[in-house]
Amino acid sequence: QDGLRCPVSRLLIRNSCCQRAFLRGTFLAAGSMSNPGKGYHLEIVCSRPLQAQQILEILTEFEIEGRIVQRKKYYVVYIKEGAGISDFLNVVEAHVALMEFENSRIVREVRNTVNRRVNCETANITKTVTAARQVDDILFLQQKYGFEKLPVSLRQMAEVRLEYPEAPLKELGMYLDPPVGKSGVNHRLRKLCELADAMRS
Repeated sequence: QDGLRCPVSRLLIRNSCCQRAFLRGTFLAAGSMSNPGKGYHLEIVCSRPLQAQQILEILTEFEIEGRIVQRKKYYVVYIKEGAGISDFLNVVEAHVALMEFENSRIVREVRNTVNRRVNCETANITKTVTAARQVDDILFLQQKYGFEKLPVSLRQMAEVRLEYPEAPLKELGMYLDPPVGKSGVNHRLRKLCELADAMRS
């Protein structure tokens, strides 16, 4: 307990093996780690700032990035990165916990990768469907209404969309004369679609 109240003499933790034992002991006495399935957070709670600073210095010697934050009357040394927590568990020789943490980390990263890809594919499909509907509406207006009856800005927008049916909004705006921003392109295309819907009804 005395070792947790004040910084430990550097003579006692001069060697790497002693530093590992010191970190292991402080974590067992005053540390905790969140569920890796929900987030990455490992911390050691200290009652005095010098204790936290000493722990942080030893972590730095093992090339582990940690930080100190004051929480009420305590000083908390914490690690937020998954790689840093893995390194810490390896340094304190908690190999079983390290394997379990890495397994959970892999599952989480794979799940996040899959979700990102699904979201990306969904966004691409939505954009493709929207562009196809815009082309259909513009073709309908061309046949049933005539481009010559459209305002110049909408006529130009309709012609550019037909010429570049798969182009994103930002790119479409560059083909207009003068060029128009993404929001302007979106506004004109929405007007064309609204006009087509009004004619259909």
